[in-house]
Amino acid sequence: MKSLLRAALCALLLTAGAVPAQAAQASPTGPAGPASETVTTADAAEAWTPPLSTRGRYVVDAQGDRFRLRSGNWDGAQGSWNGSGDRNDPATHHSGQNANGIPLGLDRVPLPTLLADFRALGLNSIRLPFSNEMLRTTAPVPDAAVAANPALRGRTPLQVFDAVVAALTDGGFAVILNNHTVTTRWCCGLDGNERWNSGRSTAQWADDWVFLARRYRDNPRVVGADLYNEVRRDVWDDPNWGLGDNHDWHAAAQEAADRILAEANPNLLIVVEGINWFGLPIDGFPHGRPTLTPVRTLSHTLVASGKLVYSAHFYGYTGPHHSGATGIGETSDLRYQDMSAAQLEQTLYDQAFFVSAETGAHFTAPVWISEFGIGADETGAAPRTWFDRLTGQLARNDADFAYWPLVGWSTDAQGAPGGDTWAMLRYDAAGRRSGVLDAGDWRTARWSGLLTAPGRTGPVPATTAWYQLTTDHRDHNASLLTRAGGDWDSGARKAVCPDGSRLTGLAHTGGRGLCTTSGLRAPTGGHTVVRDERYVPAGGDWAGGYTKFQCPAGQFLTGYSLRGERVSAALCAPARTALPAAGRTLWFDRGDNRPPGGPGGDYALGHYKGQCLPTEYAAGIAFTTRVAARPSPAALLCRPLPGPEAG
Repeated sequence: MKSLLRAALCALLLTAGAVPAQAAQASPTGPAGPASETVTTADAAEAWTPPLSTRGRYVVDAQGDRFRLRSGNWDGAQGSWNGSGDRNDPATHHSGQNANGIPLGLDRVPLPTLLADFRALGLNSIRLPFSNEMLRTTAPVPDAAVAANPALRGRTPLQVFDAVVAALTDGGFAVILNNHTVTTRWCCGLDGNERWNSGRSTAQWADDWVFLARRYRDNPRVVGADLYNEVRRDVWDDPNWGLGDNHDWHAAAQEAADRILAEANPNLLIVVEGINWFGLPIDGFPHGRPTLTPVRTLSHTLVASGKLVYSAHFYGYTGPHHSGATGIGETSDLRYQDMSAAQLEQTLYDQAFFVSAETGAHFTAPVWISEFGIGADETGAAPRTWFDRLTGQLARNDADFAYWPLVGWSTDAQGAPGGDTWAMLRYDAAGRRSGVLDAGDWRTARWSGLLTAPGRTGPVPATTAWYQLTTDHRDHNASLLTRAGGDWDSGARKAVCPDGSRLTGLAHTGGRGLCTTSGLRAPTGGHTVVRDERYVPAGGDWAGGYTKFQCPAGQFLTGYSLRGERVSAALCAPARTALPAAGRTLWFDRGDNRPPGGPGGDYALGHYKGQCLPTEYAAGIAFTTRVAARPSPAALLCRPLPGPEAG
């Protein structure tokens, strides 16, 4: 019975991914001759200074100038084998293309030519997928796999990957590394690559990321770590966002991101994709594609601020509740390509664009649509209309984007028409090119329109940022300064704001907090752990009948700890300047008490919460130990900020 159930589930779930594994195979086309370039491109070689960071909804370079990610996915190193049959037979690989575990096209086109074509497309960045298996493969790639680049002969897949990274960055491109698969095979169904920890632990996965981030840390144009591709259900289990178990993608991403930034390279952007699929694709059963919707109530706060980017994937043949399957596994849910223009716009907003559109919230970040695409041989009205509408939405939202895939074949291994018609750039065995750069590809006008659409350029001013803290299941210490001092309240659940910010809000229940950017902290670091009322001055009882953990004079709140619901300690840091001592008591044990407009967003949905004004700092936490009363935070001591901070 179990084997029958497993077989049924495999059939239902095989097509639940969003990478175009179900894309139509290439239609017969003749070898491309010399062609004129018809795409109007932006200047892909524009000057930019690494590293990249974020300011609100924008990615910026080291000078603070907008750097819109105009990217392509150069796939192959994540694997092309479909999972059955002889690996050496191209027919067993996606679209008949055996990538040999390295970026596609190196057998057909010299690297300088490929990079020139990437520039002609208007790209400034490359999403470069890899597999964890690739990191450990010791056998050199076959000579035929690098026939057009003979200098790469005798190298392992990782060494070829190194050479590709170096060529791209030497050519001025930003490179974002993408952990696409565990095993070197085509993604994304029931393929052993469903989760970051498929067949290994989260710690081992994070170890691999630390290894790779260290490997390229001296190359400043390696700018990002895209943590894992299309997290989805396996045969038996769903991923989740915040349950605290071994399938908690939110927690795993936080763990890996903090390790990368703290142990390997603090300059990298950290790209976190939403959950790609949960449930069984059967009408009447729960199932869907949450993407970034959970970010609204539970976001990430990293140990290095200004480094978080969220990402999502959209393909016309899938939908917010449609797996993309036809036949077995197909449900009655709408595909994206079945939606009206208004439906699609609202769905894209709800699933992704709200993250960048709603500024001044704890979840505000750039959104990178890091996969979308369609076939050059697509003739259907609905898919073509969807592509028109999606590229229009990307343009209107001034979104960062990455087309899938960038490189493919136009002939099979025997020279007959074949390969992946979704690729923007297609090459035959002699290296002759066809695709979006050349006349006759219907996608060219859409791509040109996306590249030339008006968008934000130039300097992006620094803005106030907000950070959510959560002690739902574990500590959340986002401060490297505090981490360096060791465990400041052993056995308690601890939350600490990132360096360069201060605590401004607390929830009455649930253990969540809110931080905001601040230059208030003294450069010498240090902190004070407060576990009693010793710093409450005589005559200064600001919460009568309640226990008060108040910061010493000249210090402000940066963290807190809990044992169960009870407040265990307050964490205070010294200020760089004198702090006003007068203040007010902000109660929130019987309802929300937050500034007008709720700056920072709802950081503790469903719980009462308090929040000092933007012109105030928090200097103390009050709670009660009365019988039958909750010993959780009940009030904050809010005091006016000094000088420039008050503005």
